[in-house]
Amino acid sequence: MYPHERSLVERLKDEPFALIGVNSDPDREALKEVLAKENITWRSFWDEDTRGEIATAWNVSGWPTIYVLDHEGVIRFKNVRGDALDEAIDTLMAEAK
Repeated sequence: MYPHERSLVERLKDEPFALIGVNSDPDREALKEVLAKENITWRSFWDEDTRGEIATAWNVSGWPTIYVLDHEGVIRFKNVRGDALDEAIDTLMAEAK
């Protein structure tokens, strides 16, 4: 999954696009090592565990959960991956212009 996310960040670096991660690994220090090793350059929040404040507020019941929001902050897609994720993002980018 990380290679695809890195490719999205690179492809859309000059566009009004943001990738934000939320992680619930129990060991925050070990997580920092993974983020560095995997070259995670986008903002990633730590949510303590799978019942943390962010997971609860966003009704996350499984990991990973992917939400794609449009330029107005409306959730338009949920749990799209691979080519479908790219298509969803490209659709919303076109709508925003």
